[in-house]
Amino acid sequence: MNRRELLKLIAAATGTAMIGGSALLSGCATQAPTRFSAQNIALLDEIAETILPRTDTPGAKDAQVGQFMSVFVTDCYTLEEQAIFHKGLMTLEDNCKKTYRRSFMDLQQNEREDFVNQLDRAAKADIAAGGIHYFTMIKQLTLFGFFTSEVGGTQVLRHAPIPGRFDGNLAYKVGDRGWATK
Repeated sequence: MNRRELLKLIAAATGTAMIGGSALLSGCATQAPTRFSAQNIALLDEIAETILPRTDTPGAKDAQVGQFMSVFVTDCYTLEEQAIFHKGLMTLEDNCKKTYRRSFMDLQQNEREDFVNQLDRAAKADIAAGGIHYFTMIKQLTLFGFFTSEVGGTQVLRHAPIPGRFDGNLAYKVGDRGWATK
């Protein structure tokens, strides 16, 4: 799977083009970023793990997606996008406490899934209205971070190390996993 195909997959899964995706084409630029605390990174890991949980394959925490998100947001998002993302994390925790009277970190797995599904519905409504929702950013970075990580690229996607042999007539069966290389 090449970068362009991954961006198309993320757009299809989240209903919008990759937020901050221009940084992938033009390179990242640092602009007085807001830093992430260890608690923020742990929260991002738990949210990402709710989106892509460990099953018989690794989950988002195995790929350290929370740390990836902190670096990507800090180095590649514009100041406006960074502000939306950071405010969104605070909003997520506030809404969680209003709904469940506990922080996201203290929720049971089924409560986390319900809460994330609520956020996803709200994000889709915002996107349909032409806005940017922080949960869309989190979901996109979860998918991008996981499937471009070593764990996601070698243990979840089929991996062909380079250099590899060329097989122009490779058999494909419906349901086969995608490739992690071009």
